[in-house]
Amino acid sequence: MGIEFNVFKGSKSGEIIEGKGYRDPKSTEVIVKISHCGVCGSDEHFRHTEQGLGHEGIGIISEVGSSVHDLSEFRVGDRVGMAYFHKFCGYCKHCITGHQNKCRNSTCFGSADQDQGCFGTAVAWDISALFKIPDGISSEDAGPLMCGGATVWSPLYDQGLLPGDRIGVIGIGGLGHLAIQFASKMGMEVVVFSSTESKKQEALDFGASEFHATSGVESLGDIEKVDALLITTNVNPDLSLFLPVLAAGAKVFPLTISTEVLPFTPLALIGGFISVIGSGLAPTASVQAMLSFAAKNGVKPKIEKFPMTKAGVTEAMQKLRDGKMRYRGVLVVPN
Repeated sequence: MGIEFNVFKGSKSGEIIEGKGYRDPKSTEVIVKISHCGVCGSDEHFRHTEQGLGHEGIGIISEVGSSVHDLSEFRVGDRVGMAYFHKFCGYCKHCITGHQNKCRNSTCFGSADQDQGCFGTAVAWDISALFKIPDGISSEDAGPLMCGGATVWSPLYDQGLLPGDRIGVIGIGGLGHLAIQFASKMGMEVVVFSSTESKKQEALDFGASEFHATSGVESLGDIEKVDALLITTNVNPDLSLFLPVLAAGAKVFPLTISTEVLPFTPLALIGGFISVIGSGLAPTASVQAMLSFAAKNGVKPKIEKFPMTKAGVTEAMQKLRDGKMRYRGVLVVPN
């Protein structure tokens, strides 16, 4: 049967363009009618590309491919979420050992299916990269969890950190405010670093145990050392400020997509037995665990809503670009 859809795309000029498309589901795909989509910094990276934008989509399955019932529990009417990855191969070493986010045969946002995007009314999506949304999470809150939530969840859940560990979080933005919530609800002690005192109360409300302003500071003083450090800011911080507060064997996770060089010396890493770990989106089972945990523990993003229209997409992306979003934008398909 298939479906016609509207989709909002980037362009060479950076202007948001509204287009149309049509998809029939392949054998392992479903058609999802989109209701909501989060607005992520990665969408900005493709604003000057003629492709469909959006990869934090939430919607309802309206049609399934010929093999879907044989290979999965997905059914018409299910509420599902999608993220950066579009499809995993299922047979490579990484897939069969539960590390699908490392699949070298995967397809993903920006490199495949560029005729469609979750900034639109419908998509065709492979079931290997599809997730049921628990009843305890609203659709408007679920979108930002699919990418932003999974990005901060994976270091906390997949990298051997434990309840009671001290977790440093640099920045209280779209990623940071979710990292604070997840870590605190997981029983970790969250130490927040922000440039000014302006977000101190919000950080504490999200679950932070400590707050430290860093602007103009030459030393963080006698702070109890942290076991892990999540960098969630748009620009890389001066790590020389933070290295002295890392515990021996601490793990550092740069989570913001950046091409800037992280300034540290091998001696700093060797002397403190420090690991710097690249961490993208979580594996499939980890994303499922994240959604379940968020539903049971009330973890949700602080959002601003915009209509899924050309004007709404343009406004949301401009606000994100200006650094004024508090803290995740969500596009809503008009009824």
